Amino acid sequence: MKLNGAQILCESLVKEGVEVIFGFPGGALLPLYDVLPQYSQLRHILVRHEQGAAHAADGYARATGKVGVCLATSGPGACNLVTGIANAHLDSSPVVAITGQVARPFIGKDAFQEIDITGITVPITKHNYLVLGADAIATMVKEAFHIARSGRPGPVLLDIPRDVFIEEATFHYPEKVDLPGYKPTVHGHAAQIKKAAKLINESKRPVILAGRGVIISGAYGELKELAEKAQIPVITTLLGISCFPEDHILSMGMLGMHGMAYANMAVDATDLIIAIGMRFDDRATGKVSGFAPHAQVIHIDVDPAEIGKNVRVTVPIVGEVKNVLHALNKQLDAQTHVDWMQQLEEWHREHPLVVSHESEKPLPQYVVSKICEVTKGDATIVTGVGQNQMWAAQHFCYRKPNSLISSGGLGTMGFELPAAIGVKVGRPEETVWAIAGDGGFQMTIQELGTAVQDKIAVKIAILNNGY
Repeated sequence: MKLNGAQILCESLVKEGVEVIFGFPGGALLPLYDVLPQYSQLRHILVRHEQGAAHAADGYARATGKVGVCLATSGPGACNLVTGIANAHLDSSPVVAITGQVARPFIGKDAFQEIDITGITVPITKHNYLVLGADAIATMVKEAFHIARSGRPGPVLLDIPRDVFIEEATFHYPEKVDLPGYKPTVHGHAAQIKKAAKLINESKRPVILAGRGVIISGAYGELKELAEKAQIPVITTLLGISCFPEDHILSMGMLGMHGMAYANMAVDATDLIIAIGMRFDDRATGKVSGFAPHAQVIHIDVDPAEIGKNVRVTVPIVGEVKNVLHALNKQLDAQTHVDWMQQLEEWHREHPLVVSHESEKPLPQYVVSKICEVTKGDATIVTGVGQNQMWAAQHFCYRKPNSLISSGGLGTMGFELPAAIGVKVGRPEETVWAIAGDGGFQMTIQELGTAVQDKIAVKIAILNNGY
């Protein structure tokens, strides 16, 4: 069956199970937008700025576990995706960004709205493609989705010249992907898991540091089993929040610069850190030489590049978190750690998170706690960066898995509104709150038009800390 490149792309997206595309048209994409209406399976949401498309695709991906898709035209349109792509990259979010490009004869000649977007995005994508023929589209789409969602998830970019959209080719969608040299490790090494179990069974003051890798892997049950069986307190990173219920007796909240004092005291005194799907970033560790000075470290992560990058590791385990914890839990002894648990409770009593609500105007912390009270915690919270992010992290009790979606690594002001739109599209029955700062909200405020036009019922709290 012969189709043009635009049709082949749409057929390929349908084959990958894509249901939603966030995009903004432009000259290089017009052949694609000509055929999009023929594909009722592909809901197109017209954003007001390409950055909003990337953030919405990111939010959709995090909310659903599916690959988020965004579209932008060549030149400035593609450049406007860059912040959103970088955000997805640093927070391990599976996004496929599709950009239009000038026609093949004009590439490299400084044509109107030409930019080397593949070159620009090399450092912020898992992989990217310049598609030079309609006959290559299907294979490259298949590969792009596989790369985006496998191993440590992340963004992939497909740059397609305008004339490739028009060119005809025979459509055949590959059933399998074979990428020599790209084989993410799924199961941890048995000998390393055995070493880790021995350290845990012998530890007197263990802590778990849980990150977004738990959420990506869906290892909520395995983490809970580990914590309860070995009686180990669970401390989370910012992006790990909601991987473990915060009303659980073993939950100790977030660590780091903006974390709970008692959580940081536990890290300072622990003799064993079990780091799960987290990367020991600077906001979590502070000065690395003084971080957890008495601890041995077990580090479980699907990305081998993260292990040992910032903190020296005693037992490294490369593999998907869910699989590794499943194997590890079988080798653990039931523990009590009575003295350690009593010490942690004492620190918690002595250093609680206290906020006075006595004020002429409602304090931001009070607003977040009231949102939690009104929703009974049954909501997904989306934030950008700033004090609004930390108040949302500290004063909402996250009981449901994957209920905080935030810009962690890049720290992007303005992420919250378009990302919340993506979350709501992915979870239409869920209550979704964007908790924004008065500054960050204005950076992508135009996406209110998207929410209104497409009837995407996002709730917004703007925390003005200017008084």
